[in-house]
Amino acid sequence: MEKFLDQFNANRDGWNVRTPHHVKSDFYAVENFVAGATSLRFIEIEELGNIAGRALLHLMCHFGQDTLSLARMGARATGIDFSDQAIAAARDLARKTGLEAEFHCCNLYDTRKYVSGRFDIVYTSYGVIGWLPDLMEWGRIIAESLNPGGTFYIVEFHPFVWMMDDKFEKFAYSYFHSEDPLELDLQGTYTDRTAPIRHKDFNWIHTLGDVVNALIAAGLEIEFLHEFPFTVYDCFPNLEKTGEQRWVFKSLKDTIPYLFSIRARKK
Repeated sequence: MEKFLDQFNANRDGWNVRTPHHVKSDFYAVENFVAGATSLRFIEIEELGNIAGRALLHLMCHFGQDTLSLARMGARATGIDFSDQAIAAARDLARKTGLEAEFHCCNLYDTRKYVSGRFDIVYTSYGVIGWLPDLMEWGRIIAESLNPGGTFYIVEFHPFVWMMDDKFEKFAYSYFHSEDPLELDLQGTYTDRTAPIRHKDFNWIHTLGDVVNALIAAGLEIEFLHEFPFTVYDCFPNLEKTGEQRWVFKSLKDTIPYLFSIRARKK
């Protein structure tokens, strides 16, 4: 992954400047979380099922809210993220909530250098795939991190969404993967688009087929693939709310897939 080091460093720096704004934002509602609220959405709660007592690895965990929510559900949770600011905030949040979870600061592709154990569940969610240039290696790391019979679960924004322009009003980008990342110079963040921060992002496009095939190539057996005609976060421009934890683009309504989820098992 050496050839992507500059892009990884730029992306890490971008998440470092975002994190303090996210921790303070209404979007993440940290005070409510400390008081006992979950940060998880209804999709992953329903599809994960009972995780009490199970060892769980959360890949690309940001500042740990979901990791700690999973711990509240009874999992023995470990989270990794490449942002040192996010991991510091995750450890602080664990102290404030009194919840037990391990957090490691590392690039996803270095996961096995930092986390040597095997897990019953590997989990990842919402806005993770686009930061990864190589999904085949991602799949290999997932498989290597799972116990035999263990479960991988992902819920993620559908590749269709990333075809949209910056205002999310029309299609502007190809659906299909390119070795060259999109280079974006951005201001603000999804929790506050007027925040006084600038950062450069490098994102890689992957099709739904790319995701599925990476898991199959790693030896995982797909149990289900679901697609959803709404997003569970108010995190894009030009959305309208249509129900509890449901938003759609004003121009496209429910005519496109916004999210997908996959559960797979290691044989």
